[in-house]
Amino acid sequence: MTDRRITLILRLEAILALAGAIAAYRALGGPWGLFALTFLLPDLSMAGYLRNPRLGAALYNAAHTYAAPAALALIGLASGATTPALLALIWIAHIGFDRILGYGLKYPTRFMDTHLSRA
Repeated sequence: MTDRRITLILRLEAILALAGAIAAYRALGGPWGLFALTFLLPDLSMAGYLRNPRLGAALYNAAHTYAAPAALALIGLASGATTPALLALIWIAHIGFDRILGYGLKYPTRFMDTHLSRA
């Protein structure tokens, strides 16, 4: 399989993650103001790049993998608390949106070196 086809598959996966998270958020009756206020919060992790690319990549990757929001969603669902589940869905939507734009998980070299493309 070519790199182009793999990238296409990863972008399609991101579209589904974004669409699914938004649909689930709507189904849970999440307030759209909360969505708007918190959608870009994971990008605060880019502040690590002010120190060096290795720290920046580590912080960015920690905030841009599906594992943490999935765990948060499970905690919310298991406890019956809607807010953690809503925040997890916003987080998942953010990750999907970033991946659609080509912002993948970072290598510790430069910000634009990602699992989706190397600059």
